[in-house]
Amino acid sequence: MSGRRFRSRRWVRQHASSLSSLGGVEIGGVQLASPVMTASGTAGHANELGSYFDTSLLGAMVVKSLSAQPWAGNASPRVHPTPAGMINAVGLQGPGVHAWLKDDLPALVAAGVRVVVSVWGRSVDEYAEAARMLADAVPSQVVALEVNLSCPNLEGRRGIFAHDAELSAEVVAACSVARLPMWAKLSPNTDRVVEVAGAVREAGAAAVTLINTALGMVIDVETGEPALGNGGGGLSGAAIHPIAVRTVHDVHQAIPQLDIIGVGGVRNGVDAIELMMAGAKAVQVGTATFADPCASIRVADEMVAWMQSHGHTSWRELRARG
Repeated sequence: MSGRRFRSRRWVRQHASSLSSLGGVEIGGVQLASPVMTASGTAGHANELGSYFDTSLLGAMVVKSLSAQPWAGNASPRVHPTPAGMINAVGLQGPGVHAWLKDDLPALVAAGVRVVVSVWGRSVDEYAEAARMLADAVPSQVVALEVNLSCPNLEGRRGIFAHDAELSAEVVAACSVARLPMWAKLSPNTDRVVEVAGAVREAGAAAVTLINTALGMVIDVETGEPALGNGGGGLSGAAIHPIAVRTVHDVHQAIPQLDIIGVGGVRNGVDAIELMMAGAKAVQVGTATFADPCASIRVADEMVAWMQSHGHTSWRELRARG
């Protein structure tokens, strides 16, 4: 990896004023200093990116999804590159909420990072258990709960939670025990995403995160076997960016009063601006972080430069164009 990709703390200090020049954003019941966040699953559980830049300058860091109990994830190989991104089947490996509160959260708090906790489960009760463990156990810097609904359910109803409007609403309602603003992360792998977005809003979600990975598979033509140990996986990166833009646009047009966080294939400031023009109030940077650990702060800086060059003085002006 080229050293030129990294952003020193000196570089960040020099750009800190420009990152705050357009003010913050209010999204999903939370006031953030910047519209740029990390995406869940791409920046670890703690302050791993703090070795590369001052992570407190981001709007927030969304930690890798946590279940109530430790979870080992899928068999390896778990990650494989694609021509325009990557495909993964990590399987939501994590230490569990209790261990995260004890071992990982303190580093984020010490760094002054605003934290969004992502939770997942295989049943409504498992989601509720994870959310309940967070109630009264997190400091004020934990600003929201992102409910990752792109998980298979084991409650006698086949498929993915986020493909079922009624079940998605049930999960969101159950997670209200965390007493945090809730964001529902939805799947693009259904033609019911607008319906699901409406259902989770009615159930108490203050925002939706659009989108999660798209289903895909890579086969090694020499062996005839899938490249991932789990068989198929989730495609992310530049290849899914147009899907994210379309999904954000469709949900915003159908439910303009619902706050949207746009995510999917954001590699630079222009990609992020495009999502905000489609209707997002904030964005998350994910897969790009694997190639450039400073991708999220670089995207934020590039967004500010674009805004200034186009004569905009606040993020609200940009979204009004969508």
